[in-house]
Amino acid sequence: MTIVRQTPLNTSVSSPEKLAEKYIEAERMHDVLLLLQNLINSEEATVKLILDCLYDVGSVNLINQKLRVQPLNRLMKLIARMSKPVFRILAFNWFKKNCPQLIADWLHSQVTFGTPQARPQELAIEVAQVKPYSTSQTEILSQEIKNLRYQVRWLAGISIIAIAVLGVTATWLK
Repeated sequence: MTIVRQTPLNTSVSSPEKLAEKYIEAERMHDVLLLLQNLINSEEATVKLILDCLYDVGSVNLINQKLRVQPLNRLMKLIARMSKPVFRILAFNWFKKNCPQLIADWLHSQVTFGTPQARPQELAIEVAQVKPYSTSQTEILSQEIKNLRYQVRWLAGISIIAIAVLGVTATWLK
């Protein structure tokens, strides 16, 4: 008596077919990567203009968000404008090195149509009650915070003055 073992159709028969599809997919995604690298090399001026625009918008928004004091705000915007050429060089080199792969990976994720990853189940976590600080501890911590804020203001002021002096010196020596 002969025992016939049946295998599911999709595992043994389609395995070489799936392997071929994966190989073609990897090859085509490598082509996409090469095309993106070529695009960045041929459109260098466009990429640099895009990076300039992003720097202008991002630096102003960051400075406005972090520095509320008007004189410091203006000074930092001036420093940001002076540092733009350095940013342009560094950003373009980073963009040229990293972005083709990042864009290719993102595009690949858009065309794979994979099932969304399973969401982790919510776990109930028991939190222990926190004991409030005593008034003496609160006063000590408050004083430490005030001292630290004072030191941060001094360091920020000294840093801004040092950067301004460096900028003036650099422009004067040219």
